[in-house]
Amino acid sequence: MTQSPAVVNYSPEAYHVELREFAQPTIGDDDVLVEVAAVGVCGSDLHQWTSSHSWPVNYPVVLGHEFAGTIVQTGRNVQGWREGDRIASETAAVIDPQNPLTRRGLYNLDPTRKGFGYGVDGAMTRYTRVPARCLHQVPETLPFEYAALTEPCCVAYNSVIGNSRINPGDRVLVIGPGTIGILCAAIAKLAGGQVAVLGLPSDAERFEIAKQYGCETLTDATEWARERDGMGADVVIDAAGVSATLKTAIDLVRPAGWITKVGWGPKPLDFSIDPLVQKNVTLQGSFSHHWTIWERVLAMLDSGQLDVKPIIGGQWPLEQWQEAFETMHSGSVVKSILKPTL
Repeated sequence: MTQSPAVVNYSPEAYHVELREFAQPTIGDDDVLVEVAAVGVCGSDLHQWTSSHSWPVNYPVVLGHEFAGTIVQTGRNVQGWREGDRIASETAAVIDPQNPLTRRGLYNLDPTRKGFGYGVDGAMTRYTRVPARCLHQVPETLPFEYAALTEPCCVAYNSVIGNSRINPGDRVLVIGPGTIGILCAAIAKLAGGQVAVLGLPSDAERFEIAKQYGCETLTDATEWARERDGMGADVVIDAAGVSATLKTAIDLVRPAGWITKVGWGPKPLDFSIDPLVQKNVTLQGSFSHHWTIWERVLAMLDSGQLDVKPIIGGQWPLEQWQEAFETMHSGSVVKSILKPTL
């Protein structure tokens, strides 16, 4: 059986990730085998690498859930797909088709859902097995390294368009200049918002990327939030990877405003949320994405309406995965891309 290198998270201990030989998967009747052309390094991959994650992981597991590539084999029940098709894949590798949320089309919220890179083997290897229901066609004009970032773009789109209430002219504050935060800011600009990104002084390089999307960048948003009428930001999107930033969001949002929380933070809150009640603020969670969002985002990527080129800080062969992880973890780049076939 064909063996290929794979980036494997093999235990819950910090930094227990290494390159291992991985057997080419055997596909089922409803699956396809994909040769991975590009896979993005996600913040969640870094969290599993550093053991700072807050979700269950089926160890050992091949990392990687942001990917695109080419179909090289199809299962006997698969229709509408053939060898050679260029695809990007959703992340919901295992879902319960009878779950009430799945039946509504919200399979991303199925509590039994398992995703690539933590629940089942992901795409940081040459070949990966993908259920055909996860597939989306990648246009010939869209480079694979851009198509591989469809997934984080979909997270941002769902946060900003699906789960927030933004009107043209609204002041929108995005907390956290990571991949999701910058993409949320870019999409909020497309929605007509006046957008600022809040981060730390150490985020200077990432701020430069946010500026390319026409956003202001701040290390203190107090004055900016109250600049128009003294009442606060209309919308705050919390894309930081800590829970404590929710207090900042509550402080800076205007009465009757909107907060969308998309960033994960495993630590409990240690402050009162009474101001949320007093201000009559809507607090909305946002998780993952579904089929309709993928189709829209791929169209936006292909047309250039949404440009991911500014966030790509470099591309590495799979054997240099640790450099790609460390470069992104240090904050010197927003997004690292691995190329298993380089």
